[in-house]
Amino acid sequence: MDLRDRLVRVGGELVDSEGIGALSLREIARRAGVSHGAPRRYFPTHLELLSAVAREGFTELAARAEAALADGPGGPRARLSVLARIYLDFAVERRGRYELMFRHDILNSGYLGLRDTSLPLFHLLTDLVAQALPSHTPAPSPEVVAAALWANLHGIAELWNWGSLTLATGAADPGSFLEAALTAHLGPTPGGDA
Repeated sequence: MDLRDRLVRVGGELVDSEGIGALSLREIARRAGVSHGAPRRYFPTHLELLSAVAREGFTELAARAEAALADGPGGPRARLSVLARIYLDFAVERRGRYELMFRHDILNSGYLGLRDTSLPLFHLLTDLVAQALPSHTPAPSPEVVAAALWANLHGIAELWNWGSLTLATGAADPGSFLEAALTAHLGPTPGGDA
């Protein structure tokens, strides 16, 4: 593994274990066992390093989704349920990285083509929503429904990570909200596509 990859790996581990506030070039260099100036050769700014860690997160999330959907259920709603579960599991398991991935300043920075890494996941969600929506469904478009569903899942993930959903509902798993979210955006589960 070259130094750049090692710095990104160490940065990802640091943000996962200690949160975004701990993610400094100096601390990453210390944990990687290199001089504090070494990261600057690959990441001239802190934002560029954060973008690299976020890109790794999107790559991991996409790989998890691809693997789960490759052998998963066949119907679009069932596939949406699997994708939503992967999303929530990632948010809980990689909390710091998840928060970093959706920071507006990082997504809009243009570094490392993060939009090229994040948008395919949204397109997958939109395609599955388009397939799952009843054919007689009027507007809004599948893109709008997918965005609303994503916002709902993101809210579930954030509220779960903050402990608010457990406090309010006593739920033991963020996945317990998945069917309610899917029903809210797609309607009741049609027979045979659960």
